[in-house]
Amino acid sequence: MTTLSSGFARARRWLRGHPLAFDAALAFGTLAAMICGSFTAPGDGHGPPAFGARTPELFSVLLMTLSAAALVLRRRRPMQVLAVTGALSVVEYVLMEPPAPVVMGTVIALYTVASRTDRPTTWRVGLLTTVAVTATAMLFGSTPWYSQENFAVFAWTGLAGAAGDAVRSRRAFVDAIRERAERAERTREEEARRRVAEERLRIARDLHDVVAHHIALVNVQAGVAAHVMDKRPDQAKEALAHVRDASRSALNELRVTVGLLRQQGDPEAPTEPAPGLAVLGELVDTFRNAGLPVEVACADRDRLPAAVDLAAYRVIQEALTNVRKHAGAAVRAEVSVVRVGATVEVTVLDNGRGSAGRRPGTGPVGGDGTGGIAPRPRAAPGGDAHAGAGVYGEEPESGGHGLVGMRERVTALGGALTAGPRYGGGFRVHAILPVEARTGEPERPGTAGGTGIRR
Repeated sequence: MTTLSSGFARARRWLRGHPLAFDAALAFGTLAAMICGSFTAPGDGHGPPAFGARTPELFSVLLMTLSAAALVLRRRRPMQVLAVTGALSVVEYVLMEPPAPVVMGTVIALYTVASRTDRPTTWRVGLLTTVAVTATAMLFGSTPWYSQENFAVFAWTGLAGAAGDAVRSRRAFVDAIRERAERAERTREEEARRRVAEERLRIARDLHDVVAHHIALVNVQAGVAAHVMDKRPDQAKEALAHVRDASRSALNELRVTVGLLRQQGDPEAPTEPAPGLAVLGELVDTFRNAGLPVEVACADRDRLPAAVDLAAYRVIQEALTNVRKHAGAAVRAEVSVVRVGATVEVTVLDNGRGSAGRRPGTGPVGGDGTGGIAPRPRAAPGGDAHAGAGVYGEEPESGGHGLVGMRERVTALGGALTAGPRYGGGFRVHAILPVEARTGEPERPGTAGGTGIRR
């Protein structure tokens, strides 16, 4: 039984791959059925039809052969094949008595048209074909118009149209289901790719924030230690201790971030919580130890959602890192976190080298407090760390992703960020974060304010 079913399956696949061969076999079978039917004479009403009671005329055999041959092209030219087979059936009913079953070719051709066209076309063509063939059989036949042979012609042509329409509807239904399944699969794949891209971007922002902050502090403290190593070894030791603390903190945060990339079942996945405003004091202490005076005014730091809490922490971290790296000497910074209705406003100010006017290497400051970025000049030999920046807050060695990362982080939560020089000197970073974070929303044009000119 298994061998027989597999053989039928292979034959079915082969016929689907060779439709012309299938139509040729169908035409041959139809011709054989028509010839066999032409040897059968209708009964007299009291008995079954008698086989061999008559012999078909040569003209009838010719019409049956032409009708069967036309069926070979039924897929390519369905309307033309129906017209040819219908005309041959009408000719058979008009000229031959008793008629041979040439109408079998018309029935198959009508089924093909109904299965390959729309429903209105099926109704029009089917009704025309049924009426024409049935009326011809009733008017030109030797039997009464109400004989069962004439009603059989009507029934078979009507059934062919209905069967073809049903097959077409089923095919359309199956195609619609298959299309919906493919669309759902594509949607799932696109959603998975989008989530992967968003997670990768978030991890990249976290890595940038961690590395930029801690490496900047390590660089500053290492420079201090190298400068005072010979004259003040105690101060050098203190600076090296700060380097050790900053590097240890960087390693811990990197371990937490990289742990997000672990697969399920990997051993010793880190479970430390992400930093937030609860540890803002420790963050500020690292900058104070690096020589940057920072004043903090923070409220409601423990009542924010996790995503908003992390975003506020990262904005402050990146802004203070920029101040320490680019604002010059004798600079002070102010940090404030204020709850305003359904939002939290984070502001970082400094009195460094920023100004509201034009600066070498910068474009004019726009009305929104942002500055255009011109090509960077080369660093001045022997100058300070910021002498070659050319743009306030832009580090020549970096790719300039600090403010971009802050803006992406804030706008991903549905907030807004502005950054730019302050009037009278200094720089200002201001972020507005909604308390109910809308994570995963696409960035809307105009959500963030000026991008400023820091990194």
